[in-house]
Parts: sequence; C-alpha cells; structure tokens
Amino acid sequence: MRHFGLIGFPLSHSFSKKYFSEKFANEGIKECQYELYPIEDAGSFLELFAHDQELLGLNVTIPHKQAVIPFLDRLDPLSAARIGAVNVIKREKDGSLSGYNSDYYGFKNALVKFLGVNIHEVESALILGKGGAALAVQAALTDLNIKFTYVSRTKQGDGYTYDELNAQIITEHKLIVNTTPLGMYPQLEQCANIPYQYLGSSHFVYDLVYNPEITQFMKNAQNAGANTSNGLEMLILQAEKAWEIWNMD
Repeated sequence: MRHFGLIGFPLSHSFSKKYFSEKFANEGIKECQYELYPIEDAGSFLELFAHDQELLGLNVTIPHKQAVIPFLDRLDPLSAARIGAVNVIKREKDGSLSGYNSDYYGFKNALVKFLGVNIHEVESALILGKGGAALAVQAALTDLNIKFTYVSRTKQGDGYTYDELNAQIITEHKLIVNTTPLGMYPQLEQCANIPYQYLGSSHFVYDLVYNPEITQFMKNAQNAGANTSNGLEMLILQAEKAWEIWNMD
C-alpha cells in the first residue's frame, strides 16, 4: 500500500482527498490511499513520515507552504527553490524529503487557458495577498511576461494597500489574482476589499479559491462585467503534476 495525503490547517475546504480517491478508482490505480492531516504546526509533518513508512508524498496547503521548507532535505531547483514555497513533498528512495511546487504549473497553464487569445493584451496584474500561493503566481506571471504588483493590507515595498486602489490602478491592471483564502468555505461572505465598480469587460479576475465554485469575489467582479475564473482548473493541474512528481524515479 502506498500512502499520500494533504497537510494544512484547517482542511474543511479541501477537495484533494475526493479528487485523488476518485482518480485511483477511475484509473484502476491499486493499493494507493490518500488522507487528510490537519496539523497546526508545520514541522509536525515529520512525525507522519516517521510513523508511516508507506507514506510517500504529501501535498501542502495554507498556511504551511513556506513553513515546511526548513524541515526538508532539498528543494527542487526548477520550482520550489526558485519560488520559495512548497506544495508537494516527496519521500525519496533514500528516505530523504524533497520539496516541489506544482502550484506554479497548475496556475500557469490554467491562466493561459483562461486568458485564451486575450493573453497578449494583458500586460500587468495585481496579486492580492503575499503568501506561498502568491509566490507561485508571481513566477508564472514572470514567465508569461506579465508585470505584477502586490496588494496587501499593509504597505510593503512598491506594492499597494487595498485602500490605495483607485480607478486608474484598476484600469491599468487587466488581470487581478486573489491568492488569499478570503471567501473560502465556510466563510462564504468574505471577499477582498477592492473597488469593483472600476472593473469592466476587459478585466480578467482569477480566484485561487475553488470552494465555493463562485466566490463572493467572483460575484462582485461578474456584476461589474469582468471575466472570472475560480481555482478548480489549477487544482486539477497541480494535483496531476504532484502525482507525476511522486511517481518519478
């Protein structure tokens, strides 16, 4: 039996167990099991590996994507080391633990699909939030030649605060990506405090949250005429990339 799972806190929002359980069943993948491990202390994931020798890989979600890094033996240079965040942990054949980032692959490919033929018209983006997921978004936007600016509650570097957002800033940034957990189940009424009235049909609003299917953030953007997408496509793509990583020799 090969064991896999997800660490984070809380995990009531997660579709990962359902996704992988259905994947195993639908694709005839035998002797594989996926579990949820709600842990508050990031470092305690080491105990999971110590107590279960059949545990071969973990996904990592909020709030541990950066906190797990000091406990790993190595970081994949092409993803996790470059991005500075980990959402996939793999137990190598020698027992060491490696960190990868499949969020980057998931977001980049999902965004390209979402923007479609309009991708060349999107020159700059606002990234809401500065957590581990935001770092993967940053890397993907860089590779797609889309300039970005962070938006957070407090002033940080060249970024904006939510209170600073105005008509000019919103107009100049055709892509807005929410990387915060605001609006995630069960806090359905929460959403980023941006001036939605300045959005229009030329805007693309992407919410990494995927539960619920249509967040309050997306509803507000849709009411202003913007194009919207949730994070479900990203979830699927990053999950498949994680499975690929766990099965690499």
